[in-house]
Amino acid sequence: MWLYNFGLMLYALAIRLVSPRHPKAKLWIEGRKNLFERMARTIDPKARIVWIHVASLGEFEQGRPIIERLRKEFPEYKILLTFFSPSGYEIRKNYSGVDYIFYLPIDTPSNARRFLDIAHPEIAIFVKYEFWINLLTELRRRSVRTYIVSAIFRRNSIFFRPYGSIWRQALESFDTMFVQNEESKSLLSDLGFDNVVVAGDTRFDRVAEIAAAAKHIEIVDRFRGGQRLFVAGSTWGPDEELLIPLMNENPDVKFVVAPHEMDEGRIARLLAETRGGGVRYTRCTPQSDFSGVQLLVLDTVGILSSVYGYASWSYIGGGFGVGIHNTLEAATFGLPLAFGPNYQKFKEARDLVTLGAARSVTSADELRAWFAPLRDDEELLRKTSRIAKDYTTRHQGATGIIIRTIFRKENSRQ
Repeated sequence: MWLYNFGLMLYALAIRLVSPRHPKAKLWIEGRKNLFERMARTIDPKARIVWIHVASLGEFEQGRPIIERLRKEFPEYKILLTFFSPSGYEIRKNYSGVDYIFYLPIDTPSNARRFLDIAHPEIAIFVKYEFWINLLTELRRRSVRTYIVSAIFRRNSIFFRPYGSIWRQALESFDTMFVQNEESKSLLSDLGFDNVVVAGDTRFDRVAEIAAAAKHIEIVDRFRGGQRLFVAGSTWGPDEELLIPLMNENPDVKFVVAPHEMDEGRIARLLAETRGGGVRYTRCTPQSDFSGVQLLVLDTVGILSSVYGYASWSYIGGGFGVGIHNTLEAATFGLPLAFGPNYQKFKEARDLVTLGAARSVTSADELRAWFAPLRDDEELLRKTSRIAKDYTTRHQGATGIIIRTIFRKENSRQ
């Protein structure tokens, strides 16, 4: 345990040292200044609190269906949401679906005690990952009902290593572990845990909600016109290396490319090297003429999930880096998917590849070979689209399982 605490101290020190030169690290430090004082001023000491913790934005989207179901069905509770990462907190710090939003303090024993003294949760829910040992130990000591949702365990993770004893002990803090698949349940069973429910992944519920609430985006609608649209989401440089030849070889297809980061050099290159002409979304007006424009660069945030609704095919970026981005937002609209080779960590991507709704590509030639049949064969396109849509529909329902289980147990205690 001392090694864990020492490692946290080094981590916090490293963040502090780089913060003057690293904007994200600076936000990490600044967001935690006077944290407990701000919490004490804000959180009602008499409120019944459900605390939900997420690492960053992706985990927030997984937790959001639970938050919104809680708000609707159990209004007697106040909801406290915490983030570990600035990339989640800074984007969602004004989210109106909860009562309190804060950063999570660094997980020292004293911080864990102080945080829980102020937050006083009746229920604690961790989303997917984030196994903070001191907090989990203190939650168990206080008999706070604690859960993890949409979790996934792999045999090569630290829990199953000879040196993972403190992490295995941390799992004892959870009253129920809601996992995504049978493999996770089996692995936990090997460790002696029988408090495991295979509920699935709440992201399927979230993307269904997103699709149902998709916005009409007038600029995208006019840009597409009467042509078919290809949408590439959350792209990085290596993804765009493949996409530029595809655009130039398909002048009759319209393309939307949404870079993951607004890198001006990459945006300029996309616009310059697309022979059919391109324009930035933020430069468009209701009077913009798209008749001679093949590429629309989506240089804004918050609308990509709705843009997928206008498409016939999609490409998901990130697969030439640490891993692909969200495939489900596109698949829920019934879009065939392509992405780079680093997708093995994502069960839904593996499933879609196995089913034939997605393909991993490593070169422009492979992307071309995937796209051409789907462009030219309407029946193949319909079949592939149906597989993608059916997959996302079939896996919905995790949120209901989680809420019913937690509150059935909670009510049984009263």
